[in-house]
Amino acid sequence: MVPHDDGWRLTHLGRLLGHAMRRFDERVLHLMAHNIDVPLALSNLAARAQISAAHIHITRHLDLQGTRLTELAQKAGMSKQAMGDLVDQCEAWGLVTREPDARDARARVVQFTPTGLLWLQAFKDAVAQAEREFRVEVGPDVATVVKIGLEAYAGGVP
Repeated sequence: MVPHDDGWRLTHLGRLLGHAMRRFDERVLHLMAHNIDVPLALSNLAARAQISAAHIHITRHLDLQGTRLTELAQKAGMSKQAMGDLVDQCEAWGLVTREPDARDARARVVQFTPTGLLWLQAFKDAVAQAEREFRVEVGPDVATVVKIGLEAYAGGVP
């Protein structure tokens, strides 16, 4: 039996959340590409869409003191291999390095480089700007309710 009403497929919560996240990430990358404090080579990569929302996973999940690749992948909800590929690219761009883990000589820890810390600051600034723009677009009351609702729905996951 073919359903007569399939409009729900375009407006269900998961689809709206996905569109909203893509729009937010695209805006953050645009702002980072135009941030004068981001090294020019990285700005050019972002402006030419060489850096994608996938690369933002590293920026979102890499601890300041460094994180093992397996933990980084787990935090981002990615496979270790996919995260390894992202780390390889970010390492080639000078954002991160892999250093020996002081707790386990066999393991390596991914850490921000000084350039990576500039990138992280640009990410913080871009997220703050995108959040301000969201508040203006939907209004402060709606923005607050959306954030509280998403925090509750996500289970308080940082």
